[in-house]
Amino acid sequence: MALLGDNNLETYLSNEDENRTDSSKSQEDVEFSCFELFSTYCNESLYPEEDRLEKVKLKRARHVRYLISGLNHLPASFESLDASRPWLCYWILHSISLLGEDVDGRKKSEIVQFLSRCQCLSGGFGGGPGQNPHVGSTYAAVMALCCLGTKEAYKTINRESLADFLRSVVDPGTGAVHVEVGGEADVRGAYCALAVSHLLSLNVGEAYAPAAGWLARCQSYEGGFAGCPGLEAHGGYSFCAYAAIKLLGREELIDTDALCRWAVSRQMQFEGGFQGRTNKLVDGCYSFWVGGLFPLLHFELVKRGMSPPDLLCSRLALQSYVLVCCQNEKGGLLDKPGKRRDFYHTCYTLSGVSTMQNFQTAAAPRLAMTDFNTPVFGLKSNLLEPTDPLVNIRQDRALSAVAYFRMEKQS
Repeated sequence: MALLGDNNLETYLSNEDENRTDSSKSQEDVEFSCFELFSTYCNESLYPEEDRLEKVKLKRARHVRYLISGLNHLPASFESLDASRPWLCYWILHSISLLGEDVDGRKKSEIVQFLSRCQCLSGGFGGGPGQNPHVGSTYAAVMALCCLGTKEAYKTINRESLADFLRSVVDPGTGAVHVEVGGEADVRGAYCALAVSHLLSLNVGEAYAPAAGWLARCQSYEGGFAGCPGLEAHGGYSFCAYAAIKLLGREELIDTDALCRWAVSRQMQFEGGFQGRTNKLVDGCYSFWVGGLFPLLHFELVKRGMSPPDLLCSRLALQSYVLVCCQNEKGGLLDKPGKRRDFYHTCYTLSGVSTMQNFQTAAAPRLAMTDFNTPVFGLKSNLLEPTDPLVNIRQDRALSAVAYFRMEKQS
């Protein structure tokens, strides 16, 4: 959050500890790399305001070019992601849509045809053609198809067999949701299944009712959620678990105050971005995995009769970290300075920024200005399209999918 202070960046650095550890050294290294980038922005004597704002400009056109290149060709180094091809489609398409762009009709049809080959006869989607169905791949494929938002994309999804597959991965005794038949169980499986069911109006509510209690048992003593009961709280698991509980309408089962405290503590004092676990480094992907918790928590606090003036985090600090420290000059976004760009971090950094910019409360209308009293950091052109806080696709695409599949269910 140093960039939002009084331009004396040193006051926000971590205090040096005489008992230095590998972890504290790594934290110092990250802070120093961010310090160099922040210093350029803060140096009013060297750079006039116009130049400083240009330095935090969203490199929209470069990001779009990078993303579209991933739809056309991927190098051999992506071979390790052969079982994650629907995820690549989702990360790229969602990112493009948040940037306010789209792919042409021919490319949309090609993507639909590819994803249709990932769909299994027994229901659900695999990580590629001929692969076994997996709840994560199913989420990615369905979100990608809903990002496209065409009739061809919608009609590709076999809702009946998909619902059968999602019912088959729930343990009726414990409520645990397995990521595939006979596979491991963790909160990501529950979230992915429920998010898909929400968008497609699938009739799986009865099968997933026991999952609420199992998800609640995944809340750790820290307040965040682990992948399974008894493990360490983690940003991605916390979002998935809490969003799943919200989709089930069972928020009363968990300690919301403890989750709020845990989430608030994940925003880094100097960098402004979020860490995923206690005593870990900042990472751009948690811009959404932790940042995405705050709109959901805000809804719950309002429902409980509270009146929080805004989200329980610094929206502008998160945006400053992403825009100053996470943009690759050639396009694409990254974990932290010094790391390589990739489609995963591009997707979730943009999703986090969109969440911070677009979530509206009575005290924080969506405005785009160049001062620090508004939800958009930097230039007006930095404003992204709004993402749906529960399923993380563009809000208008989510609404269109829900409307279409509700009609399908009734017909």
